[in-house]
Amino acid sequence: MIRSELIQKIADENPHLTQRHVERIVNTVFDEIIEALARGDRVELRGFGAFSVKSRDARVGRNPRTGEAVAVEDKKVPFFKTGKLLRDRLNGK
Repeated sequence: MIRSELIQKIADENPHLTQRHVERIVNTVFDEIIEALARGDRVELRGFGAFSVKSRDARVGRNPRTGEAVAVEDKKVPFFKTGKLLRDRLNGK
């Protein structure tokens, strides 16, 4: 499902909201998650999962085409850990 499909589904299930309002709500939720992660905070959605930020150390990588050693800087990456409810539903429980 992509963002526009999510917006359409929510708008269909809530006829009292216009599609423009639903779009603003969805964008606000995503923007708040992004802002929290940028601050280094953890975002937990009970039953769904938790978003956090992990740090990756600097390392020496390889250029796959030439095999040449390349310095890869340290960086922060988003990490998602599924919640118990989501894991159980995916596994048919």
